[in-house]
Amino acid sequence: MSDILALVVAKYNYWLYIVLMMIGLYAMIVKNNLVKKLVGMNIFQTSIILFYVSIGYKKGATLPIIEQAHGGHGVGETVIRAADYINPLPHVLMLTAIVVSVATFGVALALSVRIYQRYQTLEEDEIRMRLTRVKAKQPEAGANE
Repeated sequence: MSDILALVVAKYNYWLYIVLMMIGLYAMIVKNNLVKKLVGMNIFQTSIILFYVSIGYKKGATLPIIEQAHGGHGVGETVIRAADYINPLPHVLMLTAIVVSVATFGVALALSVRIYQRYQTLEEDEIRMRLTRVKAKQPEAGANE
């Protein structure tokens, strides 16, 4: 039992990401308000970004900037060990994901504003009810011919 507890404590950051992800997923599935769903989506995306940044971290490693690696054509042959350096790829990809996340959130909020202007509500059930009412009032396309 103490082994499991030690493992949970050692990997606390992963548990935090799982909790954040479940909060975001819960908000997207259960909430009826569109803005609350968007905030849940944003929390979900943030947890995934934090997860990828944390797996890109390596304790005791340094930045992958190699000075004087090609400066002598054989003079001072140095061995470069990849294990001594941090992999920058997850961090770079997450920068892109952050930009996409902010853009997605902004467009979704703009669409929410337009939905509110049209239907005077952001509750999913009320919007669906109003859409079915409008659809029921419209005559069939072939009925007038």
